[in-house]
Amino acid sequence: MERLLAVMRRLRAPDGCPWDRKQTHRSLVPYLLEEAAEAADAILSGEPEAMKEELGDVLLQVAFHAVIAEEEGVFAYPDIEAAIVEKLVRRHPHVFGDVRVKDADEVLQNWEQLKAAEGKAPKGACDEVPSALGALARAARVEERLGYPEGRPERVAAALAEGDLKRLFLEAVALARARGEDPEALLREAVLELCSNPSPKS
Repeated sequence: MERLLAVMRRLRAPDGCPWDRKQTHRSLVPYLLEEAAEAADAILSGEPEAMKEELGDVLLQVAFHAVIAEEEGVFAYPDIEAAIVEKLVRRHPHVFGDVRVKDADEVLQNWEQLKAAEGKAPKGACDEVPSALGALARAARVEERLGYPEGRPERVAAALAEGDLKRLFLEAVALARARGEDPEALLREAVLELCSNPSPKS
């Protein structure tokens, strides 16, 4: 990571790259979202080389923000690393402490309780889930937090029969969740398959 940070510092130097020098935390937001989406596509493609490249691009965004913050004197990369390490240890007492859990569901319950104890209880389901998240991914997270009814094929069919496309999407997301699937990943995989083998035009 130090090599990457050194490169970013050089790019941000007075005699560095004009484009890199003028970037701010705010101006980089679209790139962060795009790189995360490209990394997701690479992971779903199952191609190791693509994954390696796109995850590197996500890491670049972390380094970019770290160097900008370092210049502003607000935090630096070691602070980012320390914060996530401390959070992981704190929120995994069943690994790093003496708490016992029986399954992954109980781990998630403990995670939410620990967040609340840290004073990070969400204001509401819709406030907690980032609005910049993909629509399907956000719908799944919000449904989960609101306790949306478990998805059933008949509910999807009813929404389709009524021509209610908004409810159709919500019910399709709920059905995917009920089957243990990630709706965002499912649609991304479907689009990748469509692009590699497009249906004949009518």
